[in-house]
Amino acid sequence: MAGNKVTMQQIADHLGLSKFAVSKALSGKPGVSLETREKIVHTATQLGYFAGKPPKAAAKKNDADPSGVSSPETVIVLVPNVRYQTRDSLYWGRIIDGITAELEARGIGMVIVTDQFKDSFSNLINPSGVRGIIGVGLISSQLLLEIRSLGIPFVLVDHEDPLIPSDTLFMNNTECMRRVTNYLLGCGHRKLQFVGNIRYSRSFADRYQGYRSMLKEQGIAAVQEEELLAFEGDNRSEMTEALERIMKRMKELPTAFVCANDSIAICVMTVLGRMGIAVPERCSVTGFDNIEDAALSSPTLSTVHVHKEALGRRSVETLLRRVAQPDSPQEKIMLAGDFVLRESTAYAKAAD
Repeated sequence: MAGNKVTMQQIADHLGLSKFAVSKALSGKPGVSLETREKIVHTATQLGYFAGKPPKAAAKKNDADPSGVSSPETVIVLVPNVRYQTRDSLYWGRIIDGITAELEARGIGMVIVTDQFKDSFSNLINPSGVRGIIGVGLISSQLLLEIRSLGIPFVLVDHEDPLIPSDTLFMNNTECMRRVTNYLLGCGHRKLQFVGNIRYSRSFADRYQGYRSMLKEQGIAAVQEEELLAFEGDNRSEMTEALERIMKRMKELPTAFVCANDSIAICVMTVLGRMGIAVPERCSVTGFDNIEDAALSSPTLSTVHVHKEALGRRSVETLLRRVAQPDSPQEKIMLAGDFVLRESTAYAKAAD
């Protein structure tokens, strides 16, 4: 079977499962048990599963391979199934869409794997059938060590590990947040508050750093409500409840909330609405990511547009470069973002 293209139907027949279940497992969608998902992924990589139709150029290259052996045609996309970091996320999902589109354009198959497998990663996959791995979001050091020990090339999107150097891709979070903060200062705001758990992700920490550095540069003291830098919630409902408890205890609200992402910003606007605080007349609010909901919120949300699909496409290019040039210097790639002005920001009201 390894000599021909392996289909989802063949994997289903091999395991005695439905093609529908195989499709769900390989695309990272819910509805398949962890044990079944592991069996499907294991079988797919062992059989050399190839998703998508390879372009003619790629096929000719393989045919001309002097070794007579085709190169592995599957890339594993590793996605942690925590918090918002899932395939269905408005942020992470778009990055994965970019990865999918670029791999399909290059005739390379893809299997999405979450990090919730019970067995070791090396038992789950066949390293010789995998061209490389793209990690999206927070991947544990233990898993990265295991991947490196297998000798599989990998790149990381929106995450880096100080113990395990690798090619990484980020938005230029610090510079983008400096731009947002500078804009609010230019609108006369002098009481600003950052909102977001700065230990949640590297991106959140970098965005906070950009915010603080611009305030310091302009000689402005930050409104420092520590609870707003550490609150937690697994969904918008939980985050809104947590934010409401904190914000109602604040003696004085800032004139602008600078939020680590759009979901948090939408929750902040919800709480302000419950408190009878008009946005942006009394408080301006900014987000980050430009998810679809940002343009649909009321008022519409000023935010930084993250080129999510571009991050995904660029990660594929970076991985293939690493495969072709394994000894080349490692790269940290930073993509620029665009500040999108909408209705949630305005000039600060003049002090009475």
